[in-house]
Amino acid sequence: MKSLLAVVTSFLLLSSYTHAQSTNNTYDSVLAKKLGGDDYGMKKYIFVMLKTGTATETDSIKVSNIFKGHMKNIQSLAAQGKLVVAGPLGKNDKKYEGIFVFNTSSMDEAKQMLATDPAVQANFLEADMFLWYCSAALMEINNIHNKIQKKSF
Repeated sequence: MKSLLAVVTSFLLLSSYTHAQSTNNTYDSVLAKKLGGDDYGMKKYIFVMLKTGTATETDSIKVSNIFKGHMKNIQSLAAQGKLVVAGPLGKNDKKYEGIFVFNTSSMDEAKQMLATDPAVQANFLEADMFLWYCSAALMEINNIHNKIQKKSF
């Protein structure tokens, strides 16, 4: 009987410990809803891998204007809450240029957002797109970035 009591006590303690480990006492349902998070604090995005396109334009002024438009488009999409994160990649042998993370789970909507980018329109950049499941907290990146950005592109 004592061993049965020890087993039951151990089981109850283990269950309590496991429950405590799987329950988040700092959960903010309002914030989770605002950011679109599911019960795991996650949501779906479209992850875009930008790579070198087929453009052959060599006029440096035209190319410069295209990439100025690219940067303005990034800022516009971010301000609208459509672009969660963007950034260039370092030199690599895969011809990868940068990434976008769009605040949508729709490939069609992501294609529409990409179509607004002058560098994509001019074929300087091409895109591979993937459905991506990541933390909904990523939605706060632009708010935080605005607080630490001293200069703009």
